[in-house]
Amino acid sequence: MVPTVRRAGAFAVVGTLSFVAPVLAGRIDARVAMVAATLPFVLVALLALRAIDQDSALFELFARPGDYEEGRLYGLAGFSLAAAGLALLALRFGMPVAVYVATVLLLVVGVLAEAGTREVTADAFVATSAFAAGAFGAGVLGQLAVAMLDASTSFDPPTALFLAATGALLAALLRSMLFERDDPLVMLTVGLVLWLFADLSLALDPTQVLVGLAITVVLGYVSYALETASITGMLAGVFLAFLTVILGSYGWLAVLVSFFGIGGLSTKFRYEEKRERGLAEGDDGARGSGNVLANSAVALAAVLGAAMSSMVGLPEYVFFFAFSGAVAAAMGDTLSSEIGGLYDDPRLITTLEPVRPGTDGGVTWQGVAAGLAGACVVAGIAAAFFGLGPIPALVIVIAGFAGMTVDSILGATVESDAGVIDNQGVNFLATLAGALVSGGLALAVGPVVL
Repeated sequence: MVPTVRRAGAFAVVGTLSFVAPVLAGRIDARVAMVAATLPFVLVALLALRAIDQDSALFELFARPGDYEEGRLYGLAGFSLAAAGLALLALRFGMPVAVYVATVLLLVVGVLAEAGTREVTADAFVATSAFAAGAFGAGVLGQLAVAMLDASTSFDPPTALFLAATGALLAALLRSMLFERDDPLVMLTVGLVLWLFADLSLALDPTQVLVGLAITVVLGYVSYALETASITGMLAGVFLAFLTVILGSYGWLAVLVSFFGIGGLSTKFRYEEKRERGLAEGDDGARGSGNVLANSAVALAAVLGAAMSSMVGLPEYVFFFAFSGAVAAAMGDTLSSEIGGLYDDPRLITTLEPVRPGTDGGVTWQGVAAGLAGACVVAGIAAAFFGLGPIPALVIVIAGFAGMTVDSILGATVESDAGVIDNQGVNFLATLAGALVSGGLALAVGPVVL
């Protein structure tokens, strides 16, 4: 067995210590159970830092590349302390034990599946898919095992599938953005996110979860195959799309996918000509996670807001309009940049003076028209799926136009001159402006039945 697979297997064995919590929960005093569940991981961390010598077989088994330089198993120690922290949250602060166990298991099994796959193929997409598939299976089985071990825990298949899929996709995304040594951070982040979703008590349908996962995975693969997104960008898109279809609906997904599809293809449109002009996106036009998240983070927040609408005191339709406005702004900005950059004689939006093509804040009438058309496409899809009338659809178009205008103004001021924020920050603020305009106008227009 190769070293990376052995190491992943050894970490997986350590991860099974998480089962101490469901075995003891409800059977002994809560404080004693808390200590008993966290102590094994703390002891492993102490052994990794103090007792395991660099020349020993255990060191060779668990050592990550950076550990050899330090002479200590910092990777194992960090992993164990992160698991101990989640155990503490589960037995002292209310995190569901099933979420804790599933989080630990999906990470270690996913890493093991990825390591084994990399010994067979060098294809990064296949290896990442193996991680996600292994993590998903481990997440589901971990929750089932907890229900069998702890009588106070019930097993709800739709919730288990949703949490496992969310955890697997989020872990895969974070690991593609971070380093291997950051797995403890991945574990903690996934655990906290799954805790949030578990506490929402969502009414889920198992068919919707599985179909939604299948649809978003297929769309993600298509975006990667067409080279409109990198692996990290593809994972970010799949994660956002999956949450959108589950927490929203297929209609919400259609609105989001319109941006991913049309926006991605617009980046490829006359790409060589853009490259000659110095305006082309890097990596042959494949958008990374930073670009995807900058354009979609506000939309995701709106989806989460809709799921928690009863808690925050705003009707769901307001969040839907905020979501659509953010997507329309992202679409408008992307098309105005990708199409408008192909034409000469742009003018700075703040002064209307002529500037070189590609200048931040420079606009052409062709770009403005393309951006406005993109916002109309988003509004049209929203209207088709939700039966919106002319006025609500116009609200989305106005929001899209407002968002791309804010993007240009910020590009001409804080991005280009002062250098206060980068392009991704500008994109985020533009989508936020679109969301606020759309949500605010929706409140003025009045209730809309979705």
